[in-house]
Amino acid sequence: MEYFAIDLQAKTSNIALCLVLSLALGFAIGLEREYANKWAGLRTHILVCVGSCIFTILSIWGFPVLMADGATSTRDSARIAAQVLTGIGFIGGGTVLRHGSAIYGLTTASTLWVAAAIGMACGSGMYWLAIVSTVFSVAVLVFVRFFEKHFISKHLSKQVKRLKVSLTCPVSVSDEAYKKITDSFSTIVEINRKKYDKDTYQSAIIFVFESRERHPIQFVNDIISEIKEINNVSIVELNE
Repeated sequence: MEYFAIDLQAKTSNIALCLVLSLALGFAIGLEREYANKWAGLRTHILVCVGSCIFTILSIWGFPVLMADGATSTRDSARIAAQVLTGIGFIGGGTVLRHGSAIYGLTTASTLWVAAAIGMACGSGMYWLAIVSTVFSVAVLVFVRFFEKHFISKHLSKQVKRLKVSLTCPVSVSDEAYKKITDSFSTIVEINRKKYDKDTYQSAIIFVFESRERHPIQFVNDIISEIKEINNVSIVELNE
């Protein structure tokens, strides 16, 4: 009886350590996602990591069975843990969004998947694996994003996007607007300018250009906003 009490106390302390560590490591990954202003942030990653830890602990300790000789054993310890990998796919899938030809949320879905793996490592007592995996994961999120922003986006070619821009402005500033557009967009494929009826005194400029900018619509808006008295602007990405 005394041995059982000591064993239970040791097991309880070990489980508490697993839970606290999974909470801290889930916090570390979630903090980076929160800082990056993603939908799945601190709370989501913490709960995924702690939940995976709990399921792994239950797999190992939660279902004792009595053997014929009176000794105790455990059921298949991988059964519940294996379902964590399947279940996390539903949460990860909910963070992936598609807008036109662009897909968002894949990185966040991946961090949730990693957070689940780290929680399982905590639950199985593999603390060093969990800690090192967290350090590597946060380093990848932080430093690879920095690398993408300051090297890839500037030095490597990206997919060419073709955009059609239509705008209207008073006839009095149409020459200035036309010159600004032709000077600012060096890859114009087609450009047309026409005047409306005399009652409105408005001029329309429509042009198509190719861009390698990472955010081409924002690029167009920044340039168009410098032209005075622009009334309406329409920007359409043609290769969606």
